[in-house]
Amino acid sequence: MFKYFLYARKSTDEEDRQVLSIEAQLDELKEFAVKEKLEIVASFHEAKTAKEPGRTVFGEMLSRISAGEANGILAWHPDRLARNPIDGGQVIYMVDTGKINSLKFPCFWFEDTPQGKFMLNIAFGQSKYFIDNLSENVKRGLRQKLRRGEWPGWAPLGYLNDLKTHTIVVDKEKHKFIKRIFEMYATGNYGLKELAIIANNYGLVSQTNKKMSGSMIQHILQNPFYCGVFRFNGELHEGKHEPIITKKLFEEVKNVLLCRGRPHKKKKHEYIFTGLMKCGVCGCYITAERQKGHIYYRCTKKKGICDEKYVREEEIAEQMKQFLQKVSLPDDWAKKMLNKIEQDKNSEARSNGALVQSCQDEVQIIDQKLDKLLDSHLDGTIEKQIYIKKKEVFINRKLTLEDKIKEFLNKGANRLEPLREFILSNIKAKKIALAGDLSEIRETLQNVGSNFMLKDKKFDCLAKRGWRVIAKNPTCPDWLRGRDSNPRPID
Repeated sequence: MFKYFLYARKSTDEEDRQVLSIEAQLDELKEFAVKEKLEIVASFHEAKTAKEPGRTVFGEMLSRISAGEANGILAWHPDRLARNPIDGGQVIYMVDTGKINSLKFPCFWFEDTPQGKFMLNIAFGQSKYFIDNLSENVKRGLRQKLRRGEWPGWAPLGYLNDLKTHTIVVDKEKHKFIKRIFEMYATGNYGLKELAIIANNYGLVSQTNKKMSGSMIQHILQNPFYCGVFRFNGELHEGKHEPIITKKLFEEVKNVLLCRGRPHKKKKHEYIFTGLMKCGVCGCYITAERQKGHIYYRCTKKKGICDEKYVREEEIAEQMKQFLQKVSLPDDWAKKMLNKIEQDKNSEARSNGALVQSCQDEVQIIDQKLDKLLDSHLDGTIEKQIYIKKKEVFINRKLTLEDKIKEFLNKGANRLEPLREFILSNIKAKKIALAGDLSEIRETLQNVGSNFMLKDKKFDCLAKRGWRVIAKNPTCPDWLRGRDSNPRPID
């Protein structure tokens, strides 16, 4: 009388999606055992691939068979027992030595005869061939996706996987926050932890719905996917997805990351306005502390006794808002100036055509060089490392040129663009002052002014040129009456 061990396995790999679940296998095998009147002494099941030897449960089952607890195995199909030659050979060897006297499968016939063992060996071989062939097909599919410029994986934060078209598209909401994180870090005024706090305030979470951390922010800032390229197995590839940021902004962030690569002292607290202002009495920096649920700013008094009083954060923030509104243009003036600049921009668009064409010609030349480089690599005349290095140089140059083309087409590269940027930043400063986001208020202040002071509980600073003119005459600045034929960029 044969005693059987029931064995069920379900792999987590792609190729096993069509295989019955472990629960379904167990139900089918138990029904089969009743029908065939088989004695089941124990059941074994595990969720692990059989591509490689080393399955714990499978090994335990064979050990117990060698100990004489059973002399047969009941499984759904031979490929549930083995997909590699070592495990398959071990089963056949145990059949040869009499350790296993019977193998039963609902969808495969086996008898302990030379023909039966031969067919079992073929079944194991077919399982191995299926795995190897599937692996090659997967690799071939990956290579094809890379040729098309498609990232062969889950989309990073700020993008979504479009399951209908099997492409990666921009997340209409989250991509704005990702771009904002890059812009803020590029200023050099924010650390990774500060940006993580701001990102959490925005409501930004990871793909697994976890709160953002400093390491997550760093991973985002180091990912070239956001500027239109990606790395796969150490090789840089052009992506056909829409970039969220420019190559220029990515390089600026990269430089800031390099400069901040050395260790820093860990701050005990994170307050928005610390490190920004100095005491107007003694010149020491202004620090902050929390008392009775409120944040107060005070002089560090490192140079000795100082009479400067404590000021609540809300009072300072209100004074900062008033300052930003003071240096902002009236809405009607801003609108008139933007309209005038737009008119001039259209008239100058023709002159930029030659510049755009020059960049486009160079992009075509780079594409030709990339094709020749790939051919040389495939022919074996160029080693892989040299190929990867030269390809990266060409792709980076192409991205820079494409950014220039976009800049020419979008902005017209006209001589009034610095003025236009100033007006837009002026409008933005006013909106930020009204919105009241403290982190954005700090960043805007650093763009607008310098020499930030706190004296007699009053905030003050020196407005930069342009902003200073508006502050002196906010209703109708003299420099708005006419337009210079050769305007200079505004600080």
